[in-house]
Amino acid sequence: MARTSVTLILGVALLATAGCAKKRPETLPPAPGEPAQTAPGGMTDGQVGTGAVPGSAEDFRRSVQSDTVNFALDSYDIDGPARAILDGQAQWLARYPNVRVTIEGHCDERGTREYNLALGDRRANSAKNYLVARGIDAGRINTISYGKERPQAMGSDEGAWAQNRRAVTVVIG
Repeated sequence: MARTSVTLILGVALLATAGCAKKRPETLPPAPGEPAQTAPGGMTDGQVGTGAVPGSAEDFRRSVQSDTVNFALDSYDIDGPARAILDGQAQWLARYPNVRVTIEGHCDERGTREYNLALGDRRANSAKNYLVARGIDAGRINTISYGKERPQAMGSDEGAWAQNRRAVTVVIG
């Protein structure tokens, strides 16, 4: 009798787990290193023409002119080239209203740590205010200043300094 009960319990457990088994998807994702299968029209399933998932950080970087605006020495003014870059970012952000970004403010190595943190903050907020003026909800945009702590270019010359005076828009979700 006990043997029958154990067999019956095992049989029920086996049926229960069999009902929970995952079904194999109709199409499997490509193995590492293999190209994705393309749908008619040359686009992969669930992706834009650039090969990035719409609304992702990769899509942002591929879709906009740049994720970075540069500034003049001791400045946080948005000039013509910066306006063009931020206009493209605003258009992309308008297409994806649930995406949040962080704008990072950076400086070159000259000046004190405190001065550069304050200037980086003004640069990040200048870019944020421009995007808000273009219709992007301010609640979607965080800012942070790294001052001179995260240089993009190493070196102590005008070329490196110019690259490090920047605000970078980073998609966070």
